[in-house]
Amino acid sequence: MTVTEQQMANAIRALAMDAVQAANSGHPGMPMGMADVATVLYSKFLKFDPKAPDWADRDRFVLSAGHGSMFAYATLYLTGYASPTIEDIKNFRQLGSPCAGHPENFLIDGVECTTGPLGQGLAMAVGMAVAERHLNARFGDDLVDHRTWVVAGDGCLMEGINHEAIGLAGHLGLGRLIVFWDDNRITIDGATDLSTSEDIAARYRASGWHVEACDGHDFNDIERAIHASLADDRPSLIACRTLIGKGSPNKEGTKAPHGSPLGADEIVATRAAINWPYPAFEIPADILDAWRATGQAGAEAHASWAKRLASSNHADTFTKTMSGAVDSAWLQPHLESLIAAPQNIATRKASEIALTAATAALPDLLGGSADLTGSNFTRTASTNTLDKNDYSGRYVNYGIREFGMAAAMNGMALHGGIIPYGGTFLIFSDYCRAAIRLSALQETRVAYVMTHDSIGVGEDGPTHQPIEQIMSLRLIPNLDVYRPCDTIETAECWALAIESAHTPSVLALSRQNLPQLRTDISENMSAKGGYRLRSAKADRKVVLIGTGSEVAIAVSVAEQLEEKGIGADVVSMPSWERFDAQSPSYKAEVLPSDALRVSVEAGTTMGWERYVGDGLRIGIDSFGASGPIDALYEHFGLTADKITAQILAKLG
Repeated sequence: MTVTEQQMANAIRALAMDAVQAANSGHPGMPMGMADVATVLYSKFLKFDPKAPDWADRDRFVLSAGHGSMFAYATLYLTGYASPTIEDIKNFRQLGSPCAGHPENFLIDGVECTTGPLGQGLAMAVGMAVAERHLNARFGDDLVDHRTWVVAGDGCLMEGINHEAIGLAGHLGLGRLIVFWDDNRITIDGATDLSTSEDIAARYRASGWHVEACDGHDFNDIERAIHASLADDRPSLIACRTLIGKGSPNKEGTKAPHGSPLGADEIVATRAAINWPYPAFEIPADILDAWRATGQAGAEAHASWAKRLASSNHADTFTKTMSGAVDSAWLQPHLESLIAAPQNIATRKASEIALTAATAALPDLLGGSADLTGSNFTRTASTNTLDKNDYSGRYVNYGIREFGMAAAMNGMALHGGIIPYGGTFLIFSDYCRAAIRLSALQETRVAYVMTHDSIGVGEDGPTHQPIEQIMSLRLIPNLDVYRPCDTIETAECWALAIESAHTPSVLALSRQNLPQLRTDISENMSAKGGYRLRSAKADRKVVLIGTGSEVAIAVSVAEQLEEKGIGADVVSMPSWERFDAQSPSYKAEVLPSDALRVSVEAGTTMGWERYVGDGLRIGIDSFGASGPIDALYEHFGLTADKITAQILAKLG
């Protein structure tokens, strides 16, 4: 007999309820409710090849409602991806299984991005859709012609980042982005009317989206809504009215299956209700074969695409672009120009100059700013505006959407073919933080340009003066936080950020002008994270460790100490993370234990004890204040005279 769509959908329901029950943990309701939508999408619309999860022109599918992770694991297994296996699914949520509680892009090739923090999946999908249009403009329809599909829940649409993401997508006219809203009207606390009464469809329409609605359990109606969305040149939201936990006689449509197993008795009842008389984790051969056949059209499309690539004039460039390979040949000539004509400028300006060289040499770099272009200096002569009239541009005007910008950049990086960077003030890294954390977790190459990095912001006052932000960012694993001290270090840090294929970067840059301190460019010293910038002349008694704008102050302190016969090294430490990765012998040589170690940074002193021990930590452990820069540095004790006095007192 012919396998029906209902039987295919019930295979998802069975795997979801069995896996969650075995783990005694998870969210069976969402995948059970959206199983019918999944069946239509995978069997009739999604372009994918299970044997080539990284095929460049595949459709991107994002499960923004990541708590329903069994939706992803079930569809990947059923369609024939190498991972997960049925054994992996049996070990759902167990240590060592790639079937983690929420989908992780680094565990399973078919998972496009890590989701779970609600709303971020949809926002990353916006970035993927931008990447597709941009690469299409570069390489044409023959090589880049795919869609981005999203499954999002009520929570995704409530989160604030959703507003930022859909506003950007509508403005950019990303018509190849289609979002399925799992409109089950249930959250953990209960019915959605407990907490919201907004007209979501109207909000999307107002943001420039096409909106459809369908019965999420009527296969024909789902297909109709998808066709209508494909026919519209705007991004589309399809409101799929569903029952959470569909098929569970006693729990469907309630909050019960949202985040808890159905229970053994209810699973027996559900099996009977959906006519699924098979043991746990068993998928009948004919149903599995029907699912495996859904990838055939994609495999054929992949083969056709491969032939077009092989005969394309863009083949070599496209392949290199999608591989993420970069050439840092731009760096050395740029450094030589700085040595030939030293510049005392803000590191945000030094960043612009470095980016001018980098973006001219590297067409994969795509920048932007959250409405602070004139302050972040993130735009160059090579980066024309990317908008719905010209997707070939390399600069996105993100508007005042810091969180949305950060998440979109994650999507671009995950899509491939783009190395994204975006700017805002360092203080607003707090708005971006959840996305920065996902950058690190997902191992994306994203560069965050964070200017106005200290009380050097001046008159804007404590609301705009970062104190704890740099240290808090250093807490995030797999994130390189750079605070360069001059033009040379800024360029070096940019090169490192661009080269770091699996580690995102934050470049914390000054508003105020700083002297060019480096004279030796024979080696990228910033790659070591910390290095001796100036060596003591007299017998070494003190080691001064500075970052960013405070390195110049440390140099002045060293000069005062030397005048008193006290030898002082100056160590510039643009990156804790890279310094910590050096050998013990190197670190001991740079920070010897037989000298008084003193840290100088215009921010919280907490954390510096790991480098100075019982030495001195000079910084700011309060909020800032409003006033001219020089007055603020004097007020907070960040001047050479005041620091020298503290060191002399400590030395006795």
